[in-house]
Amino acid sequence: MSAAAWSALVIGPGGAASPSHGLHESIASASSGWALMVAAMMGPLVAAPLRHVYARSFARRRARAVVLFGSGYLAIWMAAGVMLLALAAAVRLVAPQSTLMLALGTLVALIWECSPLKQRCLNRCHARSELAAFGPAADADAICFGLTHGVWCAGSCWALMLLPLLVSRGHVAAMAAVALWLLAERLDRPMPPRWRVRGVGKAARLVIAQSADFSVRGATWPKSRLP
Repeated sequence: MSAAAWSALVIGPGGAASPSHGLHESIASASSGWALMVAAMMGPLVAAPLRHVYARSFARRRARAVVLFGSGYLAIWMAAGVMLLALAAAVRLVAPQSTLMLALGTLVALIWECSPLKQRCLNRCHARSELAAFGPAADADAICFGLTHGVWCAGSCWALMLLPLLVSRGHVAAMAAVALWLLAERLDRPMPPRWRVRGVGKAARLVIAQSADFSVRGATWPKSRLP
């Protein structure tokens, strides 16, 4: 689903949520563009909770539980989209120049990234709810888990998700950069909520380790081919 959304965004003339559309587009167009943006960027982040729902549901209920979870999660992000698109429009009114509005958005994102509330939201994104096994309770738990996870996910990601909305050129490239950052920071373990400069330590360590392993294998490969 995420790959299909990225393909639609790359092939199309830019997401309907990009700044070039603004208030001149219909509500349906803006909603579909935002839904594509969420599917593309949030798809990898939601894989772990989806796996939790899948693993803790009986086989005959798995598809239903996954759909209910996804519906609750998407509902939260669609509501967040209304606020983020309105905020992006307000920023464009205050700072019409693209460089200035991007600088303002980046400053807001940096402050939020370092804040204790960001860490609290990020910690909650790692939580997994108990799910009932049968009947209406199972359906209610699946959709409530989707809603709850969506709230904490939107709380964690909103400031970075705002940045692509402030970019008039290179909208999809900005989305890709933000999506990689969000995925990398989600790999880190929960930490005590406090002000700190938050990076992508675990992701960076994994990349370095894999690069070193690849280099070692590349250096020894010709010797292993000798008779």
